[in-house]
Amino acid sequence: MAQLKFETALSRLEEKVKSLEKGDLPLEEALKIFEEGIRLSKSCLKTLEETEKKVEILIEGKGGRKETQAFELEDERS
Repeated sequence: MAQLKFETALSRLEEKVKSLEKGDLPLEEALKIFEEGIRLSKSCLKTLEETEKKVEILIEGKGGRKETQAFELEDERS
């Protein structure tokens, strides 16, 4: 099964959460929706982790050489 685009998976996950939050589903259906939500959550997490690995910024190193450095959010630097 092909991996969903992040935005599609996230949108579907949000729909699943809203359905479960209503609290009016039969147990069997709620469990089915919950399981699908877990799969969507894992898909989103995988995409985010893969993207995080790709995100790098170029900085100028010693002697004018270009080096790569992992991207860090400002909150992580403090």
